[in-house]
Amino acid sequence: MVDKFTILDKLDLSSIPDEGIRQCISLLLNLVEELKQENRALREENQRLRDEINRLKGEQGKPIIKPGSQSTPRDYSSEPQRRTPKTWQKGPKLNQITIDREQVLRVDPAILPADAVFKGYAPVVVQDIQIHTDNVRFWKEKFYSGAAEKTYLADLPLGYAGEFGPGIRALAIIFAFACQMSEPKILEWFHQVGVQISEGQISSLVIKAQHQFQQEKDGVYQAGLQSSPWQHLDETGTRVNGQNHHCHIVDNPLHTTYITTEAKDRLSVIDVLRNGQPRSFRLNEEALGYLETAGVSWKTRQKLVYLPWDQDLDEADLAGWLEEHLPGLGAQWRKWILDATAVAAYHARLEWPVVRLLICDDAPQFPWVTQELALCWVHEGRHYKKLLPYLPQHRKVLEEFLKDFWNFYDALLAYRQQPSLAERVRLDRAFDALFSRESGYWALDERIAKTRAKKAHLLMVLEHPEIPLHNNPAELAARQRVRKRKISFGPRTAEGAKAWDTFMSLVATTKKLGVNFYQYIHDRISGTNQIPSLDSIIEERAKELNLGGSWAHP
Repeated sequence: MVDKFTILDKLDLSSIPDEGIRQCISLLLNLVEELKQENRALREENQRLRDEINRLKGEQGKPIIKPGSQSTPRDYSSEPQRRTPKTWQKGPKLNQITIDREQVLRVDPAILPADAVFKGYAPVVVQDIQIHTDNVRFWKEKFYSGAAEKTYLADLPLGYAGEFGPGIRALAIIFAFACQMSEPKILEWFHQVGVQISEGQISSLVIKAQHQFQQEKDGVYQAGLQSSPWQHLDETGTRVNGQNHHCHIVDNPLHTTYITTEAKDRLSVIDVLRNGQPRSFRLNEEALGYLETAGVSWKTRQKLVYLPWDQDLDEADLAGWLEEHLPGLGAQWRKWILDATAVAAYHARLEWPVVRLLICDDAPQFPWVTQELALCWVHEGRHYKKLLPYLPQHRKVLEEFLKDFWNFYDALLAYRQQPSLAERVRLDRAFDALFSRESGYWALDERIAKTRAKKAHLLMVLEHPEIPLHNNPAELAARQRVRKRKISFGPRTAEGAKAWDTFMSLVATTKKLGVNFYQYIHDRISGTNQIPSLDSIIEERAKELNLGGSWAHP
């Protein structure tokens, strides 16, 4: 029996001389492809419904069985294309090890022959660690003055407060956020080494009274925003007290900042970029231009000109004015007015750094927020990897297109290293040629057309060669929140969510700056403050990296 794909494998539409027949066969192949995809979706939906009915009956649904090695995995990752393979080499470690003590080991003279001559020492470095308690009973001097009617008591040493010293307080934070341990496991560890502490006390150590670290996190964020005109931005879910919230990750090579909000709409994105400052709204030419682009009617825009011009309004004032002058305003138009005036107010701010360009995915809340927007090429590539053609011809054209897609991506990477006007023009034309291709595979051609419509945002690197081509740093940072979420489920209070954001930001930022997080935490808790403030380190590194060169020299 002839394999059903053998004929299709050998089918070459270009060899068919009759144009009508060729188009007819192409049409039939695409119809088969669409029907196959629809059938697959219906089967999956049918199985989900069957499983739900079985669960409602108290039975079990179909077991989830992972495909065998012969099955084709649905891998949408672009890791092979994004990462350049590197040859692994074992690096030296001795220069990174701090020697705490030295000990001379001697040879037993009884085993030495008479003619043995001393030839010096052979050094061997062995790493070890000692874990033990350091419980202290302080005897605080106490004086009483009858004249002043006041008791005078000696202070505890610097870094000591409450029942636990700086070592325990630092370790609790390290375990919770750098090591991603759950509070019960932290409790178990402390009990194993002889520390008498409760789970509630551990929760307090990692959440309560962290104003010092929250202030430093705010300083890190401000310095990070000032360090470059562009920032990465991504978002992932976080449940706070059982309610769905959203964690936004803003970063660049010098910082990573986590901020949790209740929503993820455009106003929330602006809240994140302004670090939660009170919302403000401003009507000006920029805002009216956004509203015109959004399709808000001329009549409605004319009524808006009676708002205070080019002045900041708070949310209550703007809501009251809209209720008075535009009482029948639809929800969508009201949203556009709030978005447009909020964006205009954000761009007009002087006391807080304003991001000029965001690198992100194509979620609808990101446009308008910054003057320029760069889309992630890796994210765009995933759309193509999600195509699952059934027919061999379509698999072949998709494979060929993906090869050209990533070759073009490599050319953009090369341009970042050596930008030139000639190469910029060539790549612009190469984009048009690649994404104007018609393969005859409808799903692929539709996807190509969608990419072509994003040309300005995907080719932003031609204007600003210093920006990355993907949003991978923010996506990797988001994975850290996902891991934390899986281990600890979610904070139960707003104070807990703030602690999550604060310490996850400091963990990620110290790693980027090459600062040991344990030493940093212990330095701050003990009050020695020998490590410089992180925002000052960011400011110094920013001068060296010059992350906004193309903005300074257009």
